[in-house]
Amino acid sequence: MTRKLEGKVAVVTGGSAGIGLGAAKRFAEEGAQVFITGRRQSELDKAVAEIGAKATAIQGDASDLADIDRIYEIVRTRAGRIDVLLANVGIYEFGTLGEITEDHFDKTFNTNVRGLLFTVQKSLPLLSTGASVILTGSIASIKGSPAFSVYNASKAAIRSFARSWIVDLKGRDIRVNVLSPGHTQTPGLSVLLDETIRDGMDANVPLGRMGTPEDVAKAAVFLASDDSSYITGVELFVDGGLAQF
Repeated sequence: MTRKLEGKVAVVTGGSAGIGLGAAKRFAEEGAQVFITGRRQSELDKAVAEIGAKATAIQGDASDLADIDRIYEIVRTRAGRIDVLLANVGIYEFGTLGEITEDHFDKTFNTNVRGLLFTVQKSLPLLSTGASVILTGSIASIKGSPAFSVYNASKAAIRSFARSWIVDLKGRDIRVNVLSPGHTQTPGLSVLLDETIRDGMDANVPLGRMGTPEDVAKAAVFLASDDSSYITGVELFVDGGLAQF
């Protein structure tokens, strides 16, 4: 059976753990040559060992414009193009209104919004005809939650980017979609929340459980492949129904 991403070149930022790693693994299984990025070389090395021979790790900070340029130069030299870009880097931390600091705001928006914008913009010379750009959003784009307003606003900005970029890119046959997970079992969430809170979150999900990186990866493959060739500008929720009521 033909694999869905056979012969394609994929770049996954933040691909060394969690959702990014899950997607990179699935892309490789579906036949893609995968470049993953991350800040910590040790984590990248582990990820490449897990993904296999079709993966290449490039150390860099996706919120640093010089690093983004360097990353794409390596991709250009080794592959010559990008068919799938998963702009996945994102951070979150608590910040209740009245206690939000400039550092908290700048750190969140520099990574989640500014970094994502330039990750996509700087990829444009390498994006092939028919390329798929996938932005990692969140159900936070449409949900309110205490102490998360800055993070939520950053994800709403990502959703807005997709709506405008599909018009900016009209004529290039490049699709831009947002992949918005709900509560997902990742190392970052494990650090942020204790087991009791996570169990309570499970109970709120209509499907009765948190998602996994593999759940999100399956949806990422759909958006990356020709199965979604007439889909652009959408926000695809992978949330067990959590944001839908």
